Amino acid sequence: MHDETLIEPSEGPAFAVLRPGGASDVVLICEHASKTMPKSLGTLGLDGAALESHIAWDIGAERVAELVSERLDAALVLQRFSRLAYDCNRPPESPGAYPEQSEIYEIPGNAGLSAEDKARRARALYHPFHQAIDALIDARLAQGRSVVLVTVHSFTPVYFGRPREGFLGILHDEDRRLADAMLEAAASMKLEKVSRNYPYGPADGVTHTLKRHGLTREIANVMLEIRNDLISDNAGQQQWAGHIAELLAVSVERLKKEGGHLHA
Repeated sequence: MHDETLIEPSEGPAFAVLRPGGASDVVLICEHASKTMPKSLGTLGLDGAALESHIAWDIGAERVAELVSERLDAALVLQRFSRLAYDCNRPPESPGAYPEQSEIYEIPGNAGLSAEDKARRARALYHPFHQAIDALIDARLAQGRSVVLVTVHSFTPVYFGRPREGFLGILHDEDRRLADAMLEAAASMKLEKVSRNYPYGPADGVTHTLKRHGLTREIANVMLEIRNDLISDNAGQQQWAGHIAELLAVSVERLKKEGGHLHA
């Protein structure tokens, strides 16, 4: 259902699900796929450049996730609204869910939100998105299927004036099974500049989706961070989708052979 105080019916639901019946064990999630603002929130006091920038969405991540979904025949759940309205990789009690500042940008429309303002956004954006993920995963588990949770993000090549040299971050929380397998596969494939828990890690509060959907069910999970200048055009998106699809295919197969299943 829409929370009509925030999202108009004509704007559609908070999420989209692609290939819900995909044959792959992989379930892809893209929390920061969109830069679209709910009409009721206007621009949050930001100019056009800010609303096109990384603070509004993970540039290139949606298309890479879609391409990986195509290559693997994997289900994909996308958030359809900007993380400036609600950051779906943060729980409702986190101030980061409604950022008042992001790097150099102050976000006037997020300043001083009341508890009801925050609850309204969570009702409209966070809960439907995560309930869709719950429903997809639980339906697969009920069918006796294995599930591997993979979230897809991008990061800026420069942060607070400091260059970031890495190409791909493979992040994990307490469950490192899939991350370990992917890091070994990346080394075998001779992929350059691939690092563990880069450019962030669990201490930075970025693993909410992994914890909510992966750790609670004890299913293998990983968060991927791709430097966004590498996936800003079709050629780069195709290239990195190919790398990630291969990394996942090899790593998931390895986990199955080693453990017989993908649950802890």
